[in-house]
Amino acid sequence: MAGSSFGTLFRITTWGESHGEALGVVIDGCPSQVPLCEDDINEYMDRRRPGRNAFSTPRQEGDKVEILSGVFEGKTTGTPISLLIRNTSQRSGDYSNIKDVYRPGHADYTYDEKYGFRDYRGGGRSSGRETSARVAAGAVACKVLSHLGIQVYAYTRSIGEILSQPTEPNYENRILLPSAMLDPDADAKANEYLAKIKADYNSVGGSMECIIKGLPVGLGDPVFEKLDANLSKAVMSIGAVKAVEIGEGHNVSTMLGSENNDSFYYEESVVKKSTNHAGGILGGISDGSDILIRAYVKPTPSIFKEQKSMNTAHENITLQIKGRHDPVVVSRASVVMECMCAITILDELLLNMSARLDRIKEFYKK
Repeated sequence: MAGSSFGTLFRITTWGESHGEALGVVIDGCPSQVPLCEDDINEYMDRRRPGRNAFSTPRQEGDKVEILSGVFEGKTTGTPISLLIRNTSQRSGDYSNIKDVYRPGHADYTYDEKYGFRDYRGGGRSSGRETSARVAAGAVACKVLSHLGIQVYAYTRSIGEILSQPTEPNYENRILLPSAMLDPDADAKANEYLAKIKADYNSVGGSMECIIKGLPVGLGDPVFEKLDANLSKAVMSIGAVKAVEIGEGHNVSTMLGSENNDSFYYEESVVKKSTNHAGGILGGISDGSDILIRAYVKPTPSIFKEQKSMNTAHENITLQIKGRHDPVVVSRASVVMECMCAITILDELLLNMSARLDRIKEFYKK
């Protein structure tokens, strides 16, 4: 199976399955001398792990990361960092009744057609549990970015019909509130709304947003390696995401050029923009303002309602999925978005170091 690696200089490779012994990630290209311990990673893992509240599956996983290599005496060594996440709450028997069934909304059919085989215990590599390894790697990227004054914040923007739009966002709320929203009032409404969805044995979708602060001008390239293209790929690689937009996103299709253009001005030796409709990226290159990226997440496909489908013998059937499943994905997926954006930005920063001769000479001058 190809496609389990992401990045160029800061490169991650994830491995493992939902119901295997463990999952993990190998990180190549992390600079040496970065202070790093397991607690730095586990605070991100806690935001993704199942079983925390009514917004997530009742599956109980500690999701504690073990650092196997690449760290010595509390600092990265510059060698590959290997991180392990053990599975401790597998109940593979929950899936025995659907081992010959293609679940609606899942990758069962396409996976089977591609490989001629599938791990029916939770979906194998197509399971959302794979994202735990991405979060572990993204926590390392966030730690590096923090030393450069760059902050990455992702949070829930909406759950079903409940929209969170605080006038003064408190980014700590993405950690403190069960929904990962920034607005406590919207969080309470989402909890009430979700209770109705669960009572109807159903699930619901949502949207999430990520803002990246402190970036320099010049990240990304203007043709095939556009920064917005690479961020979009990173976020679209999250299994439940079905659409991505930057800045004004789809709204630009109804705007006039005079409305959409961001005017530049110069103030206190800094180039600024009067607006940020472009979302911090012009011509595929960061412009120094905040980057804003938004993603739309589908409802959890595993629901307890009866559904029509087909089995591996191509017989039409009716099924009812059992097991432990998220009634909504977006509240746990927001930290995955945060980490995938952080991985992308760190990789872009390392790549950008070789873009200009004067900066290479400055780095190597004696």
